[in-house]
Amino acid sequence: MPLEITVPQVGESITEVEIGEWLKNQGEVVRKDDPLVTLESEKATVELPAPESGTIAQILKQKGETAKVGEVIARLEKDGARTAVEKPTAPAHPEPKRETKVETKPAEQRIMPAAQVALEAHGLQAGDVQGTGPGGRVLKEDVLRHVEQARSGRATAPQPPEPPTDAQPSAATADREEEVVPMSRLRRTVAERLVQAQHAAALLTTFNEVDMSSVIALRKEYGEAFQKKYEIKLGFMSFFVKACIDALKQFPVLNAEVRETNIVYHNYYDLGVAVGSGKGLVVPVLRNAERMSFAQIETAIGDFARRAKENKLKLEELQGGTFTISNGGVYGSLLSTPIVNPPQSGILGLHAIQERPVAREGNVVVRPMMYVALTYDHRLVDGREAVSFLKRVKEVMETPTRMLMEV
Repeated sequence: MPLEITVPQVGESITEVEIGEWLKNQGEVVRKDDPLVTLESEKATVELPAPESGTIAQILKQKGETAKVGEVIARLEKDGARTAVEKPTAPAHPEPKRETKVETKPAEQRIMPAAQVALEAHGLQAGDVQGTGPGGRVLKEDVLRHVEQARSGRATAPQPPEPPTDAQPSAATADREEEVVPMSRLRRTVAERLVQAQHAAALLTTFNEVDMSSVIALRKEYGEAFQKKYEIKLGFMSFFVKACIDALKQFPVLNAEVRETNIVYHNYYDLGVAVGSGKGLVVPVLRNAERMSFAQIETAIGDFARRAKENKLKLEELQGGTFTISNGGVYGSLLSTPIVNPPQSGILGLHAIQERPVAREGNVVVRPMMYVALTYDHRLVDGREAVSFLKRVKEVMETPTRMLMEV
């Protein structure tokens, strides 16, 4: 009897996932714990391993479809031998490179790449659509026209466009293609929450600039010894994490959240650090960051960044967080206004370091300067507290010995 492959519980409050890439094909023999398919939730992408060795007898859910927790998405024959493959209940997505001919069309018919994506997005086969491109090619416009006509109840067979007066197809028109790609579940959730933050919170942003000379000097003096001892580079992020914790202790409302009609103050500091991944920015959390050393912070962030690119972050590592730091400077951003990650009340945005002329003791000197931005929820954070918090971060970063002396 086939073993049912179901969607596991992938996180708190998550009830459904989106099917990502199938890493094994129907009819393929797999070993226990081999990754079968990627599952995209609103918080992360995870791989579902094979529970036993066997043969994939049936794939029930295709890429892009949604499935609820506990729903069967495939069946596995546990004997390890190839068995007769059942026909899938939903049409499998054709491979674009192989789908160059269809039985219901002339042999010379071709499908343009953008049209192939559109066919898959709307669950159509190439034979459903009449091509109007040169040589009978199926264009993306043909697919969209077919879908629109089907919705309006009109006939689905389009009339080929009239050729130009010289009877030659327009090269400019033939080259103008579009590609329609559905948003991933992670990207849709990010979009929804950013909009929610704009509507639910009263967001304001305050700015300041930090002279990075002292931190750069410390990194230059101790960076080599630090890397030799801990086998990781001494970056800027650990300094900012320490500076934020110092400032959060002085202004705890920025480490709090609004919960219904109450303000909840946290006596711990779980700092989210935005890192890039194959699916966009994700925010893993440094738990109890106030207890971590510089080396532990740098090691944790480096591990987050590596696993984010491999889509191997754990769901629990992306949940919670009382304050967030986002470093747009690594991408070259000079100034921006970050958006608070609900239900947090603040986020610190870091930017690129640039040498700029500044006044020091009546003289103009060139210093490595960084703009910093604090976006905060004005429902519970007053402007005075926000400005003072950012000023404290500036003071600590410009005199980093304060981190040791706690003054």
